[in-house]
Amino acid sequence: MFFKKTIYKPPVTDRVEELAGTQLASFFQRALALFIDFWAAGIFFGLLTLIIFRIESWTGLFNLDPDLHVDFTFFENWYSLLWLILYFMLSIYFSDGKTIGKKICRIRIKSLVQKRINLWHSFERAIGYGASTLEFGFGFFQYFIRSDRRTIHDRIAETIVVAEPAKKKKSKNDKTKAKNDESSSTST
Repeated sequence: MFFKKTIYKPPVTDRVEELAGTQLASFFQRALALFIDFWAAGIFFGLLTLIIFRIESWTGLFNLDPDLHVDFTFFENWYSLLWLILYFMLSIYFSDGKTIGKKICRIRIKSLVQKRINLWHSFERAIGYGASTLEFGFGFFQYFIRSDRRTIHDRIAETIVVAEPAKKKKSKNDKTKAKNDESSSTST
């Protein structure tokens, strides 16, 4: 037993079986969504800063120093890192895995343990982006190494990123057929 080699068998849960066969998002979709989300986080940060400064100028509520200098450089100060964590955590939680970038790229984060991503998993994933960035972004490129296409932040938060199929637009023929079916069912 001490020297016996064993094979790892991951626990198969109902949730994992439910997600089996789901199409995973491509690296390009994930990278583009992350790029869009960084821009969205920057825009929201700028808007929030402008709102705070405007309220301060009207009310004097915050008692800000007139020589206050705010940098819009992410990763170089504590408040921008905190903002990124809050942006990703809250947008993942409230959108159930579809941030602005992911919505545009038609992908979604899914939890491997629950139907809906909870606040803790959202926090783990937001912090996990930092872990994926360490070592020159190697955590992101693990997508190409692992067969399940999970990066470091996916494994930390126990999530996967899946592709969402495009919604089919109803054509005029479908609408007419639905009306005809509806009228024939009410007439009998």
